[in-house]
Amino acid sequence: MTRVTALLTAAGHGARFGAATPKQYLPLLGRPVIRHAAEALLAEGLVGDILPVVAAGEEARVAALLEGLPALPPVPGGATRQASVRAGLEALAARAPRPEIVLVHDAARPVVPAGTVARLLAALATTPGAIPAQPVADTLKRTGPGGMIAETVPRAGLHRAQTPQAFRFAALLAAHRAAPPGMEATDDAQLLEHAGAAVALVEGSEANVKITVPEDLARVEAALMARMIPRVGTGFDVHRIEAGRPMVLCGVTIPCEFGLEGHSDADVGSHALCDAIYGALAEGDIGRWFPPSEARWKGADSAVFLRHAAERIAARGGMLANADVTLLCERPRIGPHRDAMVARLADLLGVEPGRIGVKATTTERLGFTGRGEGIAAQAAAMLLLPG
Repeated sequence: MTRVTALLTAAGHGARFGAATPKQYLPLLGRPVIRHAAEALLAEGLVGDILPVVAAGEEARVAALLEGLPALPPVPGGATRQASVRAGLEALAARAPRPEIVLVHDAARPVVPAGTVARLLAALATTPGAIPAQPVADTLKRTGPGGMIAETVPRAGLHRAQTPQAFRFAALLAAHRAAPPGMEATDDAQLLEHAGAAVALVEGSEANVKITVPEDLARVEAALMARMIPRVGTGFDVHRIEAGRPMVLCGVTIPCEFGLEGHSDADVGSHALCDAIYGALAEGDIGRWFPPSEARWKGADSAVFLRHAAERIAARGGMLANADVTLLCERPRIGPHRDAMVARLADLLGVEPGRIGVKATTTERLGFTGRGEGIAAQAAAMLLLPG
């Protein structure tokens, strides 16, 4: 099988975007743009692995953001895009075996429409390079002095180049090494053109947006949201009162003369919320993932469970729209700790506090909660998952 590796270029700082954080690290539906870009490259199973090329000092950050994907250890890029791609190519050249085909993709392009990679690889059967492109539809004007129109540029035969761009690895490496000093190519196809090699155009897509300004991020988010399907899950949990244990509710330890009985820390609110999330994912309940029969979960901090639930949402390409927890108890009083609970749950789930609700009610002294024998919790969670 042909070995295909993708270079994911992420060394830029995105000055035109105007944010303090480089655009490839900005959140998009709860996950960073670079993660979307990497997953999009891998989606059809045609790319074997990814080599991120990043700004010096960002290697550990990007490795963490791409955890769980077939990503090679990130390598530092250069001062220009061309220098960064060259650094990635040389890193691949030093590995064995070298890939036969390399794709070069901008980390600021989070959408790779279905069929794009397949069309590129098919084109490489007859040419050393291929890129996706869209015909120019707008009328083009060249500006002159004072911002006035100097001429109208004929648009016949003009295309907007996109990424990923695909090349025979040896051909692209040779083109980079042969580039004359001072040449600054704006894409890799230009280097093959300069070397006299043929580069094919394949069908691109308007959905393949490069995030350059804030409006681009909003446009991509709206397009992705339109494909998302809401999923709702509910959870319920009960724990018996036990003297001498700490009282942990929704991730917060509350001063109290008693706690709750349980195999882990018995955080009834967090457990109910985990079950709501797993239910929305149709992935069972907390007992499936963290069986109480396993000694390793004895006394465990329920933060581990909630983080796992958040990871499962991300693994499915989804996001948490909102979650709501209701605690049913006579004691302790929840009101003084509500804000801390909301903040803690939001932090564990990686969302803003405005998406989390925590409230409490009594059962008017009825039932086991009314008699002070235990505490119950019910939770609901709405997720948005790809359709």
